[in-house]
Amino acid sequence: MKLHSPLRLLAALSLAGASFFAQAASTDVTVAYQTTVDPAKVAQADGAYEKATGAKINWRKFDNGSDIIAAIASGDVQIGYLGSSPLTAAITRKVPVETFLIATQIGGAEALVARDGSGINSPQDLIGKKVAVPFVSTGHYSLLAALKHWNIDPSKVQILNLAPPAIVAAWKRGDIDATYVWDPALGAAKENGKVLITSGELAKFGAPTFDAWIVRKDFAAKHPEIVKGFAKVTLDAYADYRKDPQAWLANQSNVDKVVKLSGAKPADIPVLLQGNVYPLAADQVVLLGAPTTKALTDTAAFLKEQGKVDAVLPDYAPSVNASFITQ
Repeated sequence: MKLHSPLRLLAALSLAGASFFAQAASTDVTVAYQTTVDPAKVAQADGAYEKATGAKINWRKFDNGSDIIAAIASGDVQIGYLGSSPLTAAITRKVPVETFLIATQIGGAEALVARDGSGINSPQDLIGKKVAVPFVSTGHYSLLAALKHWNIDPSKVQILNLAPPAIVAAWKRGDIDATYVWDPALGAAKENGKVLITSGELAKFGAPTFDAWIVRKDFAAKHPEIVKGFAKVTLDAYADYRKDPQAWLANQSNVDKVVKLSGAKPADIPVLLQGNVYPLAADQVVLLGAPTTKALTDTAAFLKEQGKVDAVLPDYAPSVNASFITQ
């Protein structure tokens, strides 16, 4: 039977939509996540990302950003969550990625903690002590920035490169005196330790840090709808939390899902969520421009000064892309 023009158009649109979802469904995406505490962990647990993108997502847990960058550079991972310091190092080393979402502006959720009985009562007491931190992480950047703020030569501090699980083990054995880390390792350190400074406090001294969602440029060019869907789910989760944080926390299901994916203690979830800022869509449009480009440039200059990268790129703007939010 011959279809009238409106029916033909409707059929064509239906076929186009089916074609897109068939293509997305046939797309396997490996997403690297970390054990940070954030509202979007609920969406991850609920399978909301798969529903919105139509893609088959393989979630892989990582302990630090440098390992995520290595996986993205190799092509094993297409989308990843990491801090501004490893991100800056990766962009500077020409890893083909772009930032499509600011996951969080870090506040009290990362901190420098001195172990009770270590003899560290003030910043100057860090001299000669063993301080553990994952190298080239936001914690590492913040530790070096804190030492610079306190006029302490980093070479006079025994800075050890340990992943968060190793930090927890070393802390419990008493092998280290202090650590700059995030949860769940941060929570373990706080049990018998004293916070010397947080990343939120360091931001006021001119050393802000943030976490970001990034994507391989080739994957984003081929599957922009998946990246847009991924961003929307994240922002919807943030909006749900920020609409009424107390009501969100009162829902035990939300807390349980965050605990399961982060490893943090239930009692710590409220404080950790309050320790960061989760930018909404309108904020993202502003942040994914000059502010992020400047933050990356400043971080690169600091990393070069510390000998962590060889040079600073003339422009970091090509690695920041707000189009997945604005479209």
